[in-house]
Amino acid sequence: MADFGGDTDLEAFRQEARAWLEANFPASLKGKGSLATSEVRSDEPDLVAWRKAMGAKGWGTPTWPKEYGGGGLSPQQARVLLQEMTKIGAFNPLMFGMGVTMIGPTIMDYGTEEQKKKHLPPIVRGEVQWCVGYSEPNAGSDLASLQTKAVDNGDGWTVTGSKIWTSGAQYSDWCGALVRTDPSAKKHEGISFMLIDMHQKEIEVRPIPLIAGASPFCETFFTEAKVPRDGLLGQLNVGWTVGKRLLQHERASQTGASTGAKPPPPLSVVAKKYLELDGQGRISDLDLRTRLVKHEMDAKVHGLTLARAMAEAKGNNSPGNAASVLKNSATNVAQTRAELTLEIMGHQGLGWQGDAFTGEELESVRSWLFGKAMSIYGGSSEIQNNIVSKRILGLPDTTQST
Repeated sequence: MADFGGDTDLEAFRQEARAWLEANFPASLKGKGSLATSEVRSDEPDLVAWRKAMGAKGWGTPTWPKEYGGGGLSPQQARVLLQEMTKIGAFNPLMFGMGVTMIGPTIMDYGTEEQKKKHLPPIVRGEVQWCVGYSEPNAGSDLASLQTKAVDNGDGWTVTGSKIWTSGAQYSDWCGALVRTDPSAKKHEGISFMLIDMHQKEIEVRPIPLIAGASPFCETFFTEAKVPRDGLLGQLNVGWTVGKRLLQHERASQTGASTGAKPPPPLSVVAKKYLELDGQGRISDLDLRTRLVKHEMDAKVHGLTLARAMAEAKGNNSPGNAASVLKNSATNVAQTRAELTLEIMGHQGLGWQGDAFTGEELESVRSWLFGKAMSIYGGSSEIQNNIVSKRILGLPDTTQST
């Protein structure tokens, strides 16, 4: 991993991190970073122990303040920690759900002190799981058209409506949702961000089957669900601002910078297991060889751009508009890799089940199918291009609607 602007005074922390990881990371989990990003908390003993160790240390949320259970590290120290984790195949075990990547940082930005003390420590310790209620059947990319409403009932609000594509809702304890609190206001106004307890009978969750098999996505129905006064995050009717901030955090989490999981082998290495080689040990198919080289160049450029963005944000934990650039870049690299992987595997890349295929081959097919969603979730690639156009390049905004 590139380390722009590395300081020599970080060496002491590097040694501390290395020693702690060697003492606490279970060898049985090496290279199993996919366990961390599952939508459900696993009860596998070594993973539970690793989660508890990272939660107690605060290093699952390394830059969060110590008073909320975080590690209190600087961005530079957090980068060193990530480097040391990657070296030994360790990973952040607290990445399940959306508490660490999206909801927690947004509560940090907009929450009251009471909300921070209530919600952040359980996230750090991995004790609760969060989902996000944004999209609706008639409000996807045009999210501000949402119709789920919250009516003031004196003690708080009563929420009625439905959300769709709520990842991990069937496992979640809490939901951070955008709801309409003033139906008479313009569509980008009159929206509030609410923290909703999922453990109430007025909420129904229905998983949505996907072509890739197991699905994290759900429909979520609210029928007069209750939200107390302390469930409002930020100001009433100013939730659109809070919601946009959460999306910045989401895009930052989709750049490939988060978990510490060991990266997969280069496709050129994978290809040599399946394809004919020439007399010099190269892949015989010149066209494919050229496309593999281009993909590896794109992956390297993405990694360097990510490192540069992190270095330029030195001392600042907040994601900026660069998250949109990196989200599109990460999507392109991941989707291209998935396409090339199946092409390399040939007929072995057509399997769905059975002993004729290895677990790696079957997982590649499912990853390819699920990866199609990457250019849609978290804001489509077209939306990211609009953000880059307006906020980075300064081009005229031609997308505004009332």
